[in-house]
Amino acid sequence: MGAGAVAIAGDELRIAVGAGTDVGGRTENEDAVLVETLPPIGDPLVGAESGHLLAVADGMGGYQRGEVASRIAIETIRRTFAEDPGADHAPLLKQAYRQANRAIYENGRGSGGNDGMMGTTLVVATTRGKYLTIANIGDSRAYLVRANRLQQVTRDHSLVAEQVSQGSLSAAEARESPHRNIITQALGHRERLDAKMPDIFEITLLAEDRLLLCSDGFYDVVPDDDLIGVLLDHEPDAAARRLIEMAVERGTTDNVSAVVLSVQPVRVRERELVGAGATPGGRGSFLFPALALLAAIVFIALVLLALTTL
Repeated sequence: MGAGAVAIAGDELRIAVGAGTDVGGRTENEDAVLVETLPPIGDPLVGAESGHLLAVADGMGGYQRGEVASRIAIETIRRTFAEDPGADHAPLLKQAYRQANRAIYENGRGSGGNDGMMGTTLVVATTRGKYLTIANIGDSRAYLVRANRLQQVTRDHSLVAEQVSQGSLSAAEARESPHRNIITQALGHRERLDAKMPDIFEITLLAEDRLLLCSDGFYDVVPDDDLIGVLLDHEPDAAARRLIEMAVERGTTDNVSAVVLSVQPVRVRERELVGAGATPGGRGSFLFPALALLAAIVFIALVLLALTTL
């Protein structure tokens, strides 16, 4: 869906992004995804390259209210970053989450009191140079694959996650619990967002990293080993499509959404050779002139040798 190069310490990190969403096991899709390119700001600490704004929202409320809630969240994030592109990402994300919470809450109240209540999860990732910032509320997730190992970056705001942290439920039991879809934090459920929300995580990107943002309709049915394999073996667009296909094939009962980001190294020396018309990593463009010069020297030497023998 998109790619950009980030110059870092003599090398480049090339970032590519892909995304997708599917109705899955539902009749309506209440998920929403966002993939935006952020304009360069010319910060000498991170370079002049453009950044990325990525998000997955999983709406709830029924009767299309979940769809409205997730759309409000995505549009609020998009607008907040468009209005202040040079701001630090972490505080800007906190501001955007509060604005989205208020907008969703008021929209729900205007839809008919408690019957109009709506809400949404929201996980957002932004890049600026090699720096990644992640914000989260609810049980949509961010995963990082680094050195072939999978790490869940975000923490679920859910009843079963609290029970697991308290030791009253195992992780395996949580996956099968009938209460696994009960969340404890979301945008739009209360007039004021909890002061601790959203969770913020800051990471320095490395070559070969993979990032996945996804809704719970995906990770409920796709095991970690399959996730790692798809992320490492496919480009972001293809990875997002394949992960969604796997969730649908394995019987997800929910909507399913995925945003995938990959980081690949591009050597500066290779880039210079390509610019000069050479094959990256090869010496072909220099070989023929050298051979021609050598042949000329040998020819002159033979002529001189012939003249001296006359």
